[in-house]
Amino acid sequence: MEHRVSQTGRGVLCLVVSAFGFALMGMFVRMTDLHGDYVSSFQKSFFRNVVALALAAAMFAKGGGARLNFGEGPAARRWTILLMRATFGTLGIFGNFYAIGKIDLADAMMLNKLAPFFTVLFSWFFIQERLTLRQALCLAGAFGGAMLVVKPGLGAMPLLPALCGLGSGLFAGAAYACVRELGLLKMDGRFIVLFFSAFSCLASLPFLVFDWNPMTAKQVLCLAGAGAGAALGQFAITAAYRFAEPRRIAAFDYTNILFAALLGFLAFGQVPDALSWCGFVLIVAMALLMNRGARRN
Repeated sequence: MEHRVSQTGRGVLCLVVSAFGFALMGMFVRMTDLHGDYVSSFQKSFFRNVVALALAAAMFAKGGGARLNFGEGPAARRWTILLMRATFGTLGIFGNFYAIGKIDLADAMMLNKLAPFFTVLFSWFFIQERLTLRQALCLAGAFGGAMLVVKPGLGAMPLLPALCGLGSGLFAGAAYACVRELGLLKMDGRFIVLFFSAFSCLASLPFLVFDWNPMTAKQVLCLAGAGAGAALGQFAITAAYRFAEPRRIAAFDYTNILFAALLGFLAFGQVPDALSWCGFVLIVAMALLMNRGARRN
């Protein structure tokens, strides 16, 4: 029991660190549009992933690639899940960056924050990890808090960007469920992040041929910052779902909204309104209630 609680605590800590990393990524992606001409979502994705790839490769080499654990069980299953994780994660990035460029940042964030729901559901469906009524209600409550924070005007959204934003949450959720299974199969987290970063870079290259725009030095720096934030987020979330079941910790992913609100104030002067503060309180309360319930199971 103590070991399980300890693992859950580590998973929560890693997920909160991941949420901060992805909030940094979003801030820098948004800044890119303020310092030059139009940059496509594919171009942003490529440079974001190049930086993440370089950092992942450095950690991979420092840790000793020859000593990595590539997992246990049938090789075909391990590599299939790894490829699924990379594919789903890449589609999630494309959808998220496209939505950010076409609709309000808050609306795009809200749609992407459906990921924890999909993670829990995919883990329940594919890995048969139990989902209790209490945990389901806490996730629904956290989602309600997120709605109060961003107040999405779904009725006014263009259809394609809205579907891409929704798809980003769905694909991210599926990717994190794959990360959880890879953790159960004992695959090294460093290799998971390295493989995903390399796959995402290669997947972006064909689109750059048809949609390339010169960038200013400030835009390059912004995308480098986005890549660093993304690398932090990827390593931390990979560790989080290897430590603990998604149903026990997924609500803590909503701390991303808290970090995004703080960075939005510091970087852009955005001040949350009363409804947003109510949402913050509800999100934190649901996360704590869900973690308390997980300790009892």
